[in-house]
Amino acid sequence: MRAEVHQVADGTYLVHGHHVNWVILKDGDAVTLVDTGYPGDREGVLESLAAVGSSPEAVAAVLITHAHNDHLGSAEYLRAAHGTPVYLHPAEVPHARREFLQQCTLGDVVRNAWRPGVVSWARHVLKVGGTDHNPVTAPEPFPGEGPLDLPGRPVPVHTPGHTDGHCVYHLPGAGIVISGDALVSGHATSRVKGPQILPDFFHHERARVVDSLTVIGALDGDTLLPGHGPVHQGPVRAAAEQARERAS
Repeated sequence: MRAEVHQVADGTYLVHGHHVNWVILKDGDAVTLVDTGYPGDREGVLESLAAVGSSPEAVAAVLITHAHNDHLGSAEYLRAAHGTPVYLHPAEVPHARREFLQQCTLGDVVRNAWRPGVVSWARHVLKVGGTDHNPVTAPEPFPGEGPLDLPGRPVPVHTPGHTDGHCVYHLPGAGIVISGDALVSGHATSRVKGPQILPDFFHHERARVVDSLTVIGALDGDTLLPGHGPVHQGPVRAAAEQARERAS
């Protein structure tokens, strides 16, 4: 396997790819796929679906936390090859089409090359297609409000800052928050472990990232499935508070 699959609850799996995570929500034969890794993670995405007894054809929808290449990697492949709808917050739809790009630039990387881990992380990004032009041709806004009629019944929650349309996904019945890059538990460029926000140069608007921690902290849950880092067990409220303290 090129991806590590960890069952965190009944029908809920956190998958570790190449320095990035995605989540599989399974209900019977159907699944919701939340994020899709880098373009170079495609084999891992397919293998992870098989590992939970599913397949690309059984993916009811792809939900994207935000349209960076390390989360958007195989979304267009699934849409084009299998007709899978790709849903995002309305503000993130044009980002997924690449009408604009709210992503760290080569200049940002060069200016931060002195930071531990940045150079090796950048080499990895190049290797797995992190700088590829990788739009979704026909992304769609969420079909309605509240719990989505998809496996797992995820509830999108707008948490802007990392990008304008970043969303986390709340699974109220399971006490789980899928937090994307709004709140992570580790990263290749961070020497801190546990709840944190990413280094500043990754964010479109850092102040809004910090503000969104309040939104995340208000969600009822005791399990955090981040876009980067391991699963975090403990009150989501406390995790958001710890990340805010570290960001100050």
